[in-house]
Amino acid sequence: MTDDYLIQKKPFNALLIFSLPIIIGNLFQQTYTMADSAIAGRFVGERALAAIGASYSLTNIFICIAIGGGIGASVMISQYFGAKDFVKMKEAIYTALITFLIISILLGAVGFVFSRSIMTVLNTPDDTLDLAVVYLNIYFIGLPFLFMYNVLSSIFNALGKSRIPLAFLIFSSLFNILLDWISVTTFQMGIAGVAWATLIAQGISALLSFLVLEAQLRKFDTGSTAVFAGKELLPMSKIALPSILQQSTVSIGMMLVQSVVNGFGSETLAGFSAAMRIESMCVVPMIGIGNALSSYTAQNIGAGRKERVAQGYHAATGMIIGCAIIICAVLESFHGPIIELFLGKNGTAAALETGNSYLMFMGWFFCLIGFKMAVDGLLRGAGDMKMFTVANLVNLTIRVVLAMAFAPGFGIAFVWYAVPVGWFVNWAISFSRYRTGKWQMKTIIGG
Repeated sequence: MTDDYLIQKKPFNALLIFSLPIIIGNLFQQTYTMADSAIAGRFVGERALAAIGASYSLTNIFICIAIGGGIGASVMISQYFGAKDFVKMKEAIYTALITFLIISILLGAVGFVFSRSIMTVLNTPDDTLDLAVVYLNIYFIGLPFLFMYNVLSSIFNALGKSRIPLAFLIFSSLFNILLDWISVTTFQMGIAGVAWATLIAQGISALLSFLVLEAQLRKFDTGSTAVFAGKELLPMSKIALPSILQQSTVSIGMMLVQSVVNGFGSETLAGFSAAMRIESMCVVPMIGIGNALSSYTAQNIGAGRKERVAQGYHAATGMIIGCAIIICAVLESFHGPIIELFLGKNGTAAALETGNSYLMFMGWFFCLIGFKMAVDGLLRGAGDMKMFTVANLVNLTIRVVLAMAFAPGFGIAFVWYAVPVGWFVNWAISFSRYRTGKWQMKTIIGG
């Protein structure tokens, strides 16, 4: 298959071929994060699961910064690739890698120093605070690996090579689960073993990914290129920053309401943490389709084939509806056994009730985040970021305000009642922008 199939193949076929490796790879990535929680919950204890859950919204923000930054850079890379400007494409790749490596080192250092203070501010229960800090400190040590791992995956996707990051995600996931099991059950390392397993697996995958990328780039005969091109930073930032915000909206919102959830105690927090792990798995197809549509849009705009973009959007919407129906059916039918994978049949009543209630409600609404991700992906791929950014800020505000205003007085369920409201309003704003057609006048390169 040629690398430009996103430009040449029928939109539905192109998106399906491109998005499937992204979705499968991210499912593997979520599988090992679920394994972290399941192994900790069943073999270390409910407090360990609660500690990982208390850290989850914070750690996920850093993951989203890496993914969002990588996607933002990949829009430029995709447009250069579509325009066959391979010199600038390479410069954008190297500039992105160096920039995000520096950012990850700085963020990791800040996080390591202030991890206990952050978790205290988030009202982490006293019986889980120390465990959460141990987990976070190891996580922050490995933050550069996590960043490079995710940015490199986005670069491969920008080049139409979505099968390469799939291979590394499968390797990393399986290796991580193996290390989890050995460190916890054999070496009795507790929650620290779970964190070290993730660091080692991602570190090896990041290094191997970089070596493979170098081999791929040598296929483009461009002669010598700049290792760092400062002129690429500004246009890259205009896409990367809103992309980071879009990817981080869910996690920022959850971090801001984490103190509300933590206030219900470690048992409720454990059930909520288990349900959140399941939610993170359910949104993978929606995020994958949205990210695929972003690269598809960018490549077709770079190639001067804007008429294919709307066709791709309609194809992506159909894919999302199909995924949403399957997710709803699975969660409504099997929410009980799914939650028990994390808590066991002997989990506390509060934990089991919280987890099951969350999944039973949310199962009906994953189509909304799919619609939101698709139209956001199109606007991002076109470089039309203004309303995209506004929509995600509104989404974030709705989730935080509703949860913090109503959950303390009316119950923790208002934390998840606010979620589909935010998704719907986000979609409505972005879709209105799409309908104006003004995104067709945007471009990142050659302007």
